[in-house]
Amino acid sequence: MNQNIKDKLSLLPLSPGCYLMKNKEGTIIYVGKAKKLKNRVNSYFVGVHNYKTTKLVSEIEDFEYIVTDSEKEALLLEINLIKDYQPEYNIMFMDNTYYPYIQMTDEEHPTLKIVRHAKEKKAKHFGPFPDATAARDTFKLLNRLYPLRKCHSIPAKPCLYYSLGQCLAPCINEVDPNEYVKIKKSITKLMHGDIKEKVDELTEKMLKASEQMKYEEAKEYRDLIEHIQYVTAKQHVQFNDNIDRDIFGYYIDRGYLSMQLFFMRSGKLLSRNINLIPVSDNEQEDIQQFIVTFYQNNTLPKELLLPKDLDIDILKEILDCKIIQPQRGNKYQLVNMAIENAKESLEKQFELKQKNEAATIGAMQQLGELLHIDTPHIIELFDNSNIQGAYAVAGMVCFKDGIPSKKDYRKFKIKTVEGPDDYASMREVIYRRYFRVLSEGLTPPDMIIVDGGLGQIHAAVEVIDSLNMPITICGLAKDDKHSTAMLLDREGQQIPINPKSELFFLLTRMQDEVHRYAISFHKNVRSKSLFSSILDEIDGIGPKRKKQLLNKYKSVKKMKEASLEDLQQILPNKVAQQLYTSLHDTSS
Repeated sequence: MNQNIKDKLSLLPLSPGCYLMKNKEGTIIYVGKAKKLKNRVNSYFVGVHNYKTTKLVSEIEDFEYIVTDSEKEALLLEINLIKDYQPEYNIMFMDNTYYPYIQMTDEEHPTLKIVRHAKEKKAKHFGPFPDATAARDTFKLLNRLYPLRKCHSIPAKPCLYYSLGQCLAPCINEVDPNEYVKIKKSITKLMHGDIKEKVDELTEKMLKASEQMKYEEAKEYRDLIEHIQYVTAKQHVQFNDNIDRDIFGYYIDRGYLSMQLFFMRSGKLLSRNINLIPVSDNEQEDIQQFIVTFYQNNTLPKELLLPKDLDIDILKEILDCKIIQPQRGNKYQLVNMAIENAKESLEKQFELKQKNEAATIGAMQQLGELLHIDTPHIIELFDNSNIQGAYAVAGMVCFKDGIPSKKDYRKFKIKTVEGPDDYASMREVIYRRYFRVLSEGLTPPDMIIVDGGLGQIHAAVEVIDSLNMPITICGLAKDDKHSTAMLLDREGQQIPINPKSELFFLLTRMQDEVHRYAISFHKNVRSKSLFSSILDEIDGIGPKRKKQLLNKYKSVKKMKEASLEDLQQILPNKVAQQLYTSLHDTSS
């Protein structure tokens, strides 16, 4: 612990708030919240911790803190800070996914939509669905069964759906409002599992079509009946009160936390699996953070069922729903089922993780044996990208024990090479990278792999030898179909690898990753360069406005798609008009 941290620790208040841990580069690597900042932050620097916290503390060089009025405010601020900074040591529980619902609009001529939230109060919503496929399948079924309008706005003439009997065509017909009331009731009954009336109706139509020897039509009715039965299938776990409730369970083992969340809607249970994550020193805070973050992005149920050992005081302050910790009965069994599923998920992922690690470690060991070196642990791969020498860039990706280490990826703009010279570009990039490794005392890799053949290998060898660095150098060459074909040693000799081996698959993944990274950077540089060159021609657009336009539109193509009114939100009217004209002159 350095003196700066010691001094700051002595000044911490006994107030609730958030703390932001920083590394030696000043990057925020962890955000946390506390009831009492002084006690919580001090706890990091005393006593014994788990692996994750120990590793975090070893990188802390400074910290900041923000005082709040309550623990509730601290938790909400913590979630927002994590979203803003995305610190590497924070558990990013959420992928910001909104679960799909089917919405029945409250309009004169209602329609069905798939939406990602159920916040439109006047509309009727069914869901959430476990995934978009389930929502789309049900959406298609309802649109075939019920003749609600399919268009976004009322057209001037009827469309194909009217001819198919799947729309009442309000564009040409006066539709009795009572007809819509009947359709809405029927859809609601079907989505709640009451399918007898609709199945009887379709069965009658199927038999009639069969009697008339319209077998294709009869088959279609049969398929619809089977689809209804599949979509609305009853489950063993169900309640008759039709209350929307979510059920949460968790399980901790071997330093990991697994969480399982079930949705119960209309008597049916839908599950959502959460991937296992490293647990911190305070699993209660991890779980609270997950639950609050989840319901910032998704609709709250009427009831939320939680395990009895969770501290729910802060959750009651934040979540506007009934929180229950059942002690017995059916709801208690539901929570236990969620816990058992969390345990099962954790154990299965451990098994899968162990299999993947074994395959990757085996591939790395095989690579060392083929090259007659110790098993390499850190491999850095390079690839160049340019168009006839223009916008020349290179990308470097890093794999540690066969796993991508994205925080160690690097991008390079070629500075000293003119024209399309891949060998000189590789020479420049290798020199810049490893001169910096030497001068800053960084950890060098065990192996360098260049994307290319003998010329790229010789360029890398020349630089590394001149720097007197004992690093193994190889090349990955592709065939005429741009697929990974062979591994070459520093002399350009082919190293035979079984194309069905784990090592071959690992090298293919590595080559694909460095190529993707370099191409992505090249596209970004090219787009920004073209973007800037167009903006430089317009009077009234300086660095500040150029940055605003770049942040909003990202590319020339998106900027061209903007209306004059959109551009006027950033630029003065005259300047916006000039840019709009210039863009469309260029595109014509």
